[in-house]
Amino acid sequence: MSTNLSLQTRRKLRLRYQLRQKANGRPRLSVFRSGKHIYAQIIDDAAGRTLAAASTLDKDLKTTLRTGADKEAAGAVGKLIAERCKAAGVTAVVFDRGSYLYHGRVKALAEAAREGGLDF
Repeated sequence: MSTNLSLQTRRKLRLRYQLRQKANGRPRLSVFRSGKHIYAQIIDDAAGRTLAAASTLDKDLKTTLRTGADKEAAGAVGKLIAERCKAAGVTAVVFDRGSYLYHGRVKALAEAAREGGLDF
């Protein structure tokens, strides 16, 4: 019998494989959410390095947010990651939602990043 963690890992790997097929050299916008915070990274898989990162733990956001675990916080992180991507010279990315459904906080982050100017 499979454990919940292994099912989650299988979903993540399955999605990552599909993203590699469709990426065409674009960096990956990876999302991680915990019970208290949400994190986003722009990762260049070819070079193996992080180009930009943002989270609800950033000093800019932490003081303005009520909590790091709601849609409002996810939207703020999405806008911040879009700004940092533009500063790094990245405009087109592939969205990696991990093993999470495209719903709630993950969707709010993605929509805010699109509004901020990222293309995916």
